[in-house]
Amino acid sequence: MLVDPFGRPVESIRISVTQRCNFSCFYCHMEGEVSKSGVEMTPEEIQRIVEIASGFSVGKVKLTGGEPLVRRDIIEIVQRINEVPGIEEVSMTTNGVFLDRYAEKLKQAGLARVNVSLDTLRLQRFKQITGKASLKTVISGIKSAVKAGLHPVKVNMVLLKGINDDEITDMIRFTEENGLILQIIEFEAPRKNELYTKYHVELEPIEDYLKTLAEKVSVRRMHHRRKYYLPRGGEVEIVKPMHNTEFCKHCNRIRVTSDGKLKPCLFRNDNLVDILGPIRNGASEEELKNLFLEAVKRRKPYFT
Repeated sequence: MLVDPFGRPVESIRISVTQRCNFSCFYCHMEGEVSKSGVEMTPEEIQRIVEIASGFSVGKVKLTGGEPLVRRDIIEIVQRINEVPGIEEVSMTTNGVFLDRYAEKLKQAGLARVNVSLDTLRLQRFKQITGKASLKTVISGIKSAVKAGLHPVKVNMVLLKGINDDEITDMIRFTEENGLILQIIEFEAPRKNELYTKYHVELEPIEDYLKTLAEKVSVRRMHHRRKYYLPRGGEVEIVKPMHNTEFCKHCNRIRVTSDGKLKPCLFRNDNLVDILGPIRNGASEEELKNLFLEAVKRRKPYFT
């Protein structure tokens, strides 16, 4: 197992397969990417990177974007990753628009579970956040994911002050009725800026409210985040990455940008390690392993 200089094991890899997206969410951080190169890795190159990671006992892969399902070869990508020895789980974060079309195929290709971004159940607010009127399509896609056997299906709700912070009860009811897990996520920004000031919501009062509802509260090993189990079978997780030393202290992932750079931290872009270039130039197995080791060596908690 790989362990970084701060004693944190690296157990998962989060791969952005594209920067392209059919939504235009105003708060999107694009997985911390700032490059606009337009370069995308092929399915074979993504598989190669996963093989290197798996060789270091990194067993979990999450596919992100942009929107992963805009790639016409996304099924092949999932299949190739799932075929890599040592990979325990392949999951994905998506906006859900194409899940009706792809859920069953993704399951057959080896996708285990999916996170779907859904911040509101109200059409006008949905259009305000995403720039699209696809709310019904997303909800249908979520139900298709459940039907296909992707489990668990998690709904990612980024809490936004003055937009959706009055919908928590409605979202809990929706996730309970459809057998989903709700993740309430703190609005992210590398540093406090105008958007952060305008839309950031402190989650402590939300946690206090959930405590009054919950039958049981557990603390997940990853990032020590709390999970609330509600009487009607609902499950709610609270994700607080901002100014959270515990979040950084327990970070167990390495990232890959859509243009093939190993990214040690979501919030930093000054410590990237190019791995796609060397792959395309015929680098040896040992050289690629050393690049991976270098990226892990550069991992450092952002919030200390």
